[in-house]
Amino acid sequence: MVAERKPATFPNSHQVIFKMCHKIFICLWFACFSLVRADITDGNAEHLKREHSLIKPYQGVGTSLSSQWDFWGSTLVTSQYVRLTPDERSKQGSIWNTVPCYLKDWEMHVQFKVHGSGKKNLHGDGIAIWYTKERLHPAGPDSNGNFHGLAIFIDTYPNDEASGRSFPYISAMVSNGSLPYDHGKDGRSTELGGCSAEIRNKDHDTYLAIRYSKGRLTIMIDVDDKNEWKECIDIGGVRLPTGYYFGASAATGDLSDNHDIISMKMYQLMVEHTPEEDSQDWTKIEPSVSLLKSPKDNIDDPTGNFRSTPLTGWKVFLLLLCALLGIVVCAVVGAVVFQKRQERNKRFY
Repeated sequence: MVAERKPATFPNSHQVIFKMCHKIFICLWFACFSLVRADITDGNAEHLKREHSLIKPYQGVGTSLSSQWDFWGSTLVTSQYVRLTPDERSKQGSIWNTVPCYLKDWEMHVQFKVHGSGKKNLHGDGIAIWYTKERLHPAGPDSNGNFHGLAIFIDTYPNDEASGRSFPYISAMVSNGSLPYDHGKDGRSTELGGCSAEIRNKDHDTYLAIRYSKGRLTIMIDVDDKNEWKECIDIGGVRLPTGYYFGASAATGDLSDNHDIISMKMYQLMVEHTPEEDSQDWTKIEPSVSLLKSPKDNIDDPTGNFRSTPLTGWKVFLLLLCALLGIVVCAVVGAVVFQKRQERNKRFY
């Protein structure tokens, strides 16, 4: 007696489509995600602009006519680091690039170190990285807190205990000279965004990357010894002119820390601009930011975080394109699976 042949079984077409589409969507998502997040350069030496970079052993630093960096206040230049302030009270120091930057798209990598004998909140006050119209002396904004350009604050001491933030705290600010930095409120009313970061007394290197390209400002940090960038601030609608100066400053008050700059490396970004953008006089641009809400709204937002700002047009386009490709691929896969199933079913009639 011949055993009855069991009917052939095939995977359910819906299951096949779901599994294949799931894999396809994952691949497309990672591809799009990598495109969207591929913001920070890998430090290509070909695009390093040495006239705007501060690198060991710090040649070209000094007060001579040929120097590209000058320093003031308590700043001490050694062969291994530039110490803006020692771990002593009431010190101010800064270092400034003497060459104005005319790059439209750029990225600055800052290796820094903040360390000292103070415990918990008994230390201060932090480092500021500047891109400003004037080289500020010796340690930051004028007595009214005014400046023209961009400032990144690595704030290690909370002047406003009611903010509820975790310090050290990194924030960004753009000013046209009319917005003062409020030291008493840690700049909350004017910041564009920020993040907390444990950067004090680390045994490993700590880095900050500042990227400005096509009106978008991105701040990334690498402070966990993982050799990878972590997003801190990402905001569009930022307008910065060319011809400004880069610098770094630090200050101590009743509390103190060693504030060291190990390096500042400037990279030129190769970005295409429209003919209208290229014909514009970028030195005449007024520093500004187009926001859906005013920075003053941060007063009611302890995090001061604007990372929920809508995506820029090109990122939205990439995401929509990936979604469309996913739908098309799934449709094609579904049609192929359905056709094969129909052909298999015909064999049993």
